[in-house]
Amino acid sequence: MIRRTWAMWDTLWLDARLATMVPGSGQPYGAIEGGALAIKDGRIAWLGRREELQGAPEKLAKQVHWVEGRWITPGLIDCHTHLVHGGNRAGEFERKLLGASEAEIAAEGGGIPATVAATRSASDGALLETTLSRLTPLLKEGVTTLEIKSGYGLRAQAEMKQLRVARQLGRSTPLDVVTSFLGAHTLPPDYDGDRAAYITAVAEEMLPAVVEAGLADAVDVFCERDSFDARLCERVLAAARGHGLPVKLHADQLSDSGGAELAARYGALSADHLEYASPAGIRAMARAGTVATLLPGAFYCLRGTRKPPVAAFREAGVPIALATDSNPGSAPVTSLLLMLSMGCTLFDLTPEEALAGVTREAARALGLAESRGTLEPGKLADLCVWEIERPAELAYRVGFNPIAYVVKNGRARG
Repeated sequence: MIRRTWAMWDTLWLDARLATMVPGSGQPYGAIEGGALAIKDGRIAWLGRREELQGAPEKLAKQVHWVEGRWITPGLIDCHTHLVHGGNRAGEFERKLLGASEAEIAAEGGGIPATVAATRSASDGALLETTLSRLTPLLKEGVTTLEIKSGYGLRAQAEMKQLRVARQLGRSTPLDVVTSFLGAHTLPPDYDGDRAAYITAVAEEMLPAVVEAGLADAVDVFCERDSFDARLCERVLAAARGHGLPVKLHADQLSDSGGAELAARYGALSADHLEYASPAGIRAMARAGTVATLLPGAFYCLRGTRKPPVAAFREAGVPIALATDSNPGSAPVTSLLLMLSMGCTLFDLTPEEALAGVTREAARALGLAESRGTLEPGKLADLCVWEIERPAELAYRVGFNPIAYVVKNGRARG
């Protein structure tokens, strides 16, 4: 039921249970029962208990929505994806299960090089169409902000093509897209094993072209001894900071490569994966305010055996985010809600930590904490309205989407 009038707010949402995700309130999830939330010009103007309203709802807002006891959370944020790419690697998945080794698949041109070849050959339009098919399930689950990395072009024009398509997705879909330039993802075959020469091209040729075109919001690197070691990654990070761009790292996923310490030294927004993060690296991240972004989908698909040191992150006060890592190889994942469940069952997060990981801490991992991630006055009115009895259901259920509707910038998107 909606009543229309003219007043100080655009919309007022009543009879809601608000999971504000604001820390320090003394209530799990920062919850407000019997809540009300007002929106003006696409931002949250006021929220609190209904009895705190200073006047009749119909006189306060142009539209009044009765939520009928549903839960409202901040819009979900997927802060680490590789959504834009050509092709898929389902054939490799099947081959591995039938006994083929990684070396055999690599010798046949498989792995990341296969995705690079498919991405380089795809048109902008083809990439846009296939990415939309992967993006749609995330939209339906309540994702309102999404990060997309490059990294499957590995030459300037192809990397820029990925980032250009990501920008187009932000314009053509009802969500905000943040882009990260990941030229230092892996060594392309073009460079015949010369990692130093490729990193020079990334830092001195590709990155300036990406910056000039305005296609990247941040710069990422893959810091592993078998990919690019900390010394090589540092050249890209220094170049990024020279261009005024924030940085982030794929760090310590397969070994302790010093990635966590490197991330902290450059004030990185986030360090991601972190299964092998060292105690020194964790302490450094805590001092730097760097977010630990955990990726349980990749851990699951790769059959990981070493969990990220969640207890150590908690003890040190390192913020923990969760993301899909959606990519064609190690994490063909298109469900952020599933990551809440996996974050709890595989990594021992609490349901509240998991929900914070895809709202408050995911916003921090993208450098967007001032504008989204919690329900607070002044922040974007990005909301999810859920048909649940308690917020823990979002992590408890598997393969179930209880979304009622999504509000983006104050407008319900269905």
